[in-house]
Amino acid sequence: MNILYITYTLNGLLMIILAVLLSSYLVRHFKTGWRLIWIGGATFILSQVGHIPFNSLLFSLFNRGILPTPPDEYLLIFNSILLGLSAGLWEEGANYITFRWWAKDARSWGKSLVLGSGHGGAEAIILGILALFTLFQMVALRSTDLSKIIPPEQLGLAQQQVTAFWSAPWYATLLGAVERAFTLVFHLSASVIILQVFTRRQIRWLFIAILWHATVDAVAVYAVSTWGVYITEGIIGISALISLGIIFALKTPEPEQTPIAMDELPPVKDAQSLPEYDLITDTPEKLDETRYN
Repeated sequence: MNILYITYTLNGLLMIILAVLLSSYLVRHFKTGWRLIWIGGATFILSQVGHIPFNSLLFSLFNRGILPTPPDEYLLIFNSILLGLSAGLWEEGANYITFRWWAKDARSWGKSLVLGSGHGGAEAIILGILALFTLFQMVALRSTDLSKIIPPEQLGLAQQQVTAFWSAPWYATLLGAVERAFTLVFHLSASVIILQVFTRRQIRWLFIAILWHATVDAVAVYAVSTWGVYITEGIIGISALISLGIIFALKTPEPEQTPIAMDELPPVKDAQSLPEYDLITDTPEKLDETRYN
């Protein structure tokens, strides 16, 4: 049996499992419930509803010459910065809106982590499902005569893609899961940065989050086109370490529910001030008076 069947399957499943495990741990640790996880996941999905069409429209304007493009030698840098800024604006803008109007109770370090794990977890789960779907497609195409289902002008490219998919080193097929692990940490740091807008009452933290997101994405886009996938994953790993530093540098104590002191309890009325009631004695006369006719 080809080991790639196992590693490709494991890659997709790990993306999903990592997201679920992280969210489960944070929910239990901070005792928040799953509401913030669902909000964070919905925030990511809604951000992509605007982000993906925006990118398509933007690059359509460049391709049609409506917007000017830089010289070819600067095109990769330009595209990397543009894609990074687009991702930062849409995703961190959506995070800000969520903190501001939807998750108004998320004002602690722990709750921001839970919200961030929902955001990054949704991305990881979606990509994991897409990775498994791609595997199913490639399994089907591997045993199919492509000339019968692919137009002649696209046949060569399709054959190259199928061949490349099934000739990849086994360890390369697990890089998607490794990248998701790094990226989950990044999303936690971005959420903690956005939290500072509300706890410190300084809007500049929103721009810091956008710039941090844009930098990570832009460097990754440039690196994968210049130095290859392995160096790119190393750079993303470094960004994950920096993200951990950001997370703990901005850590604040979690609010605790202070137990009510005995002297803060409302005073109990003195027993002498309570109304007096006549007791019914167990005499035949009294019992007869209380009997229903």
